[in-house]
Amino acid sequence: MKRLLSAVMVSSCFLIGLPIVSQAQGMPGFTLFGGPERGNQLNYRLDSGKSGMWDRYRLRIPAKKLNLAVAQLSIAYPDYYKGSFDPEQVEIRIDGESVSIDEVIWDQENNFLEIYPTEPIPAGNKLEVVLSGVQNPRFGGMYQFNANIRTPGDLPLLRYVGTWLLTID
Repeated sequence: MKRLLSAVMVSSCFLIGLPIVSQAQGMPGFTLFGGPERGNQLNYRLDSGKSGMWDRYRLRIPAKKLNLAVAQLSIAYPDYYKGSFDPEQVEIRIDGESVSIDEVIWDQENNFLEIYPTEPIPAGNKLEVVLSGVQNPRFGGMYQFNANIRTPGDLPLLRYVGTWLLTID
């Protein structure tokens, strides 16, 4: 019995001493001031979330926000965000399945990404935009990335969907 008890105590010391590995930026967190209006904040996940590092952003839009089909997705970011994107490594996923993309335009002067899927994305789908090969800004901060869509056959006006409130350490 003493042997069993000492073995349990020693093994518990090893388990407590090991660090717990967690993913960076698991959820957007809690915003007190300066965030988007209630109901407009969208979920995201960053692989690193560290300033000056290479990263992958997973920006999610829930199905309830997409009550219209999507012919174009535009992501606007603030002018003080000094990171960089690789338009060749942009992906749209619907329920984990990749959607073919016709064109991605990164307008650095006007601070937005435009993503054009080959076929319009049907309404009512959960959507995830994956931005790989992102170089985070040298200095951390909080950045509002706004999601806008244009529907097929519609007036060429963008409709606001929501905001990702990215925090980079």
